[in-house]
Amino acid sequence: MNKRIRATIAAIGAGLLALAGCAGPTDGATGNGADTGSSAEKTITVGLTYVPDVQFAPLYVAAEKGYFKDRGLDVRLRHHGAQESLLGALAAGEEDIVFAGGDEMLQGRSTGIDVVNWATMYQRYPAVLIVSEDSGVTAWEDLAGKTVGLPGEYGENYYGLLAALKDHGLEVKVSVKSIGYTQTAAIQNKQVDGVIGFANNDVIAMENAGLKVRSIPLVSGDLPLIGVGFGSLSTNIRPEVYKEFLAAVEQGMHSAQQDPEGTLAITEKQVPSLADPDKRAVAEKVLKATLELYEGSEVFGQQDSSKWEAMAQFMLDQGLIDKAVPAKEAFTTEVVSAS
Repeated sequence: MNKRIRATIAAIGAGLLALAGCAGPTDGATGNGADTGSSAEKTITVGLTYVPDVQFAPLYVAAEKGYFKDRGLDVRLRHHGAQESLLGALAAGEEDIVFAGGDEMLQGRSTGIDVVNWATMYQRYPAVLIVSEDSGVTAWEDLAGKTVGLPGEYGENYYGLLAALKDHGLEVKVSVKSIGYTQTAAIQNKQVDGVIGFANNDVIAMENAGLKVRSIPLVSGDLPLIGVGFGSLSTNIRPEVYKEFLAAVEQGMHSAQQDPEGTLAITEKQVPSLADPDKRAVAEKVLKATLELYEGSEVFGQQDSSKWEAMAQFMLDQGLIDKAVPAKEAFTTEVVSAS
């Protein structure tokens, strides 16, 4: 979700960036909702877990260009308020779908929210280590005895940091400092030696501020975390309806790739500040970097069962969830398989 989708999660751990059912013919959980084709079932409220932002462009485009309507869907895009809990509206039945991190949804499930992830949008996890080019830090090992900043001990920044410290054997060798959403200032003023931020917005914001920075991947191999995707209550998963929703989002994503200027014009209706040429130029870079996160799979929304298993174990080991959550209950492939 970042600032951006993942400031999303200012609302998770502070209040601030998912899942049950039984196994069916596909990996993971199976929803109980049956598709009758009624207009009520094709009316969908989607929770976008941050304020309007260019990172939601594929959904804006799908709505503006009628891709949802072409598939018989009545879709309402609902942005969360700054103090709104990540999964609260979903749990209350006020949303049918939530757009959030797979890791965040799994954590929510551990607290008793019956949310199931049914499609992964970001096939690459967006969090990275960001350091100043003149810092002398070129690898994680260079951070021994140094300090890393992040918004707080919650959300994807924090999950990614824990995975990185474990992977590089630095759990007790690096100091962690909560700095809020001040990554750019923290790097500029050398308050910390590096920050955990997002490749599709924080890096761009720093470069736009005139800083020379380098990004370092969190781990050397596969990261045991799953990025942003779609989730619903297990009782509200409608494969035949949601496959049409997913197809419309994919169409919106391809349209955004092919026509970034038109996409920014559509997004401006949601984000009026993009009328400013400088902000529009930055938004274009954010859009490009965000769309790249969708790439890397043969099937749009593809689920990786082995990564779900690894994430469930990692989050338990790190104390990010209080009790074990079986991965097969936290996600399903039935919507993607139906597409």
